Amino acid sequence: MAYLQVIGGLIILVISGDFLVRGSVSLAQRLGISNLAVGLTVVAFGTSAPELMVGIDAVITHAPTVAMGNVVGSNIANVWLVVGAPAVFASMHCAAPRFPANMLLMIAISVLFIVIAYAMGEFDSRVGIVFIILLAIFVRYASRSKATTEDYGKILADLESSPGRSFSLRNSIGLTTIGIVGLAFGAHVLVQGAVGVAIDLGIGEAVIGLTVIALGTSIPELVTATVAAFRGHCDVAVGNVVGSNIFNILGVVGISSFFGSIPVPEGILNFDLWIMLIAALTLLPFALFRITIGRKIGLAYLALYAGYIFLLGRGVSTMPNIYSVGGIQ
Repeated sequence: MAYLQVIGGLIILVISGDFLVRGSVSLAQRLGISNLAVGLTVVAFGTSAPELMVGIDAVITHAPTVAMGNVVGSNIANVWLVVGAPAVFASMHCAAPRFPANMLLMIAISVLFIVIAYAMGEFDSRVGIVFIILLAIFVRYASRSKATTEDYGKILADLESSPGRSFSLRNSIGLTTIGIVGLAFGAHVLVQGAVGVAIDLGIGEAVIGLTVIALGTSIPELVTATVAAFRGHCDVAVGNVVGSNIFNILGVVGISSFFGSIPVPEGILNFDLWIMLIAALTLLPFALFRITIGRKIGLAYLALYAGYIFLLGRGVSTMPNIYSVGGIQ
């Protein structure tokens, strides 16, 4: 039953996330909200809604390490899988003016995340308040960007069954509501199933969060990035990853911490957090030097992600100290 809950929860999350994005975009258009605001919030943050719902539910149901594993695992998957997979089929060249600055900001927030994890060992409501304030500052900063968001509109149109489709106000509200309710229900089912699977397999909840749940909640980002890459909109594909990773740390951890403290397991502290930072750094040269992300780079990213999953399978993340004598167990 636990395995069926995991599968069912992932399916519900994907469908509900799609409803939320479509409904929210249409609702924003009906209410006269700018395309820029839609692109910076709904596209990037909307695809992180599954991570948020999973994080909140995990903390409420006393499985906070699932929330921590999900955030860290999703951020790793967002770079090496979500960017790597589309790049294998369609080269991406990003030329957005603020791309380098946003990339550096993502890395700075990742470093802050690691510093707090080491200094406090957990994330509580005090840190949550700081993270929410930083998230608000980021949204304010991003919304002042002079860059156009026509590409966001094109991608959203591509994701619709017919280009440029806009729902009525009632249907927009309905889709948004269904998406939110579905995400909450799907997250609960997924977390409960994940805990059951962890118990059945005798592995830690954090590892389940780093792998199965992280992969599942990264599907919206993967879909958006794939469509964007095939349409030649690298700024949307990679920009969505940057925005989602920032939201995962500041938004998901920040909001979830109001429902209870989120401890950082020693394995994640000594291994996965550093992999998350390394993954972010592998994107930096493409932002600073405008290098095209092509097939070879995409395959390299996928190989790195496969290697990371392999190490998790060998129990690296569950070890108290990966640098201890004896190596991988």
